[in-house]
Amino acid sequence: MAIASINPATGEKRKEFCPFDDAEIEKRLACADKAFRKYRRTTFTQRSELLDAVGELLFQEKEKFAEIITLEMGKLFHDSVAEIEKCARGCRFYAENGERFLEDEVAQTDAAKSYVQYQPLGPVLAIMPWNFPFWQVFRFAGPALLAGNVGLLKHASNVPQCALAIEQIFCRAGFHDGVFQTLLIEPDQVEKVIVDPRVKAVTLTGSEKAGSAVASTAAREIKKSVLELGGSDAFIVMPSADFESALSTAVKARIINTGQSCIAAKRFIIADQIYDQFLSQFVARMRSLKLGDPMDETTEIGPLATEQILEGVHDQVQKTIAAGAKLLTGGNRIHGTGFFYEPTVLVDVPKGSPAYREEVFGPVAARRLLARAAAPCPRSRAAELRDLDLPGADAAVRVRGPDAALHPGRRSALHRLDVGRGRGRAAAGGRGAELPLRHRSAATRLRPAHGARGHRPGAAAILDELGAAQSAPA
Repeated sequence: MAIASINPATGEKRKEFCPFDDAEIEKRLACADKAFRKYRRTTFTQRSELLDAVGELLFQEKEKFAEIITLEMGKLFHDSVAEIEKCARGCRFYAENGERFLEDEVAQTDAAKSYVQYQPLGPVLAIMPWNFPFWQVFRFAGPALLAGNVGLLKHASNVPQCALAIEQIFCRAGFHDGVFQTLLIEPDQVEKVIVDPRVKAVTLTGSEKAGSAVASTAAREIKKSVLELGGSDAFIVMPSADFESALSTAVKARIINTGQSCIAAKRFIIADQIYDQFLSQFVARMRSLKLGDPMDETTEIGPLATEQILEGVHDQVQKTIAAGAKLLTGGNRIHGTGFFYEPTVLVDVPKGSPAYREEVFGPVAARRLLARAAAPCPRSRAAELRDLDLPGADAAVRVRGPDAALHPGRRSALHRLDVGRGRGRAAAGGRGAELPLRHRSAATRLRPAHGARGHRPGAAAILDELGAAQSAPA
């Protein structure tokens, strides 16, 4: 089966690639093993210089690489440029800080000298998604290569040109042959690569089903695995929130990357005092969004990445409506060329329906009323929040004033939100301060230092609109 590059805005097939056969896979695994034996002996200074060169190349040619992203998976062009810039900053960050993250740690023992030393593992297989086709790869590759490992990339089958472009970036920056390679392989070829004794670890960003399969295979081989999976993320708005700020952020948080983000807000839980006003204005703004060519700077929503994803989103919406949800706007594929879907708002979404229990990877918002607590005190509201079932990779809680008081009961309740990371007053795109993940959807997404070391501690977060993040052990 061929690996195809299709423009989501037109449905046009741009290029086709044949998957690697067993001989080509063996050649590349042998090359990675040989490269690691040499590369692991390089110094931090040498690796940092190489990684810095990668960052410089990304900055210099950001529009070229951004166009590859947009034409292959449909991201708005200005967002693709921002993604390349983020990759460049990430490379520079690890080039400047990686050695410090991995320096020896002195341990107190009875011996004359004891310390913990972080050493490279070897070739690491990265199974990466299409929704952030450069950033997800560089977020892995930066710390992994800085630590002395070598990378093998199995990218999503709909972004092969992104995968090949990334391989070339590392080569052009001066990394030796075999230090970073792309494997154009099918999903059913992945297990063979994981079990190969030359591959020492695997990381995946994708669905829970894919993560379970990869982690199971790695566990049988006693190999380290790092996973970032999905979730149906909650966006909670309390009566005290800045209304306009919360409304504007809610729309941006839902449509970021045309809704195709694991940390995009997907379920909106609104306090009853502001529910009707918030809902009517949210629907109006969703209806007014401009769909179109992702290369056009005025476009606000582009296409979904593939026809299969489009069909899956529509199926989830229709099943949710059949289960009892009410459709306020959208709910249909836009017929014509490309894989476009109307911005959609569902309310009264019942538990057990797809839009409640599953991650909807498209511009679909599911809304639910958060009833007023029987008694207007922080402890009662905490109990109400605690009872909400909120699985996801991320969550946002919009509050200020009395609602933001760090009452012991409220602190305890928000720590019970079943999410990977808490988020407070979010910037454009729904992003705010970030803390480490603690949910099964991310086992694990790593903090900067632990991205290089390959492990992380658990933590939770409480944030509000008036202050900085408050963190505590999970």
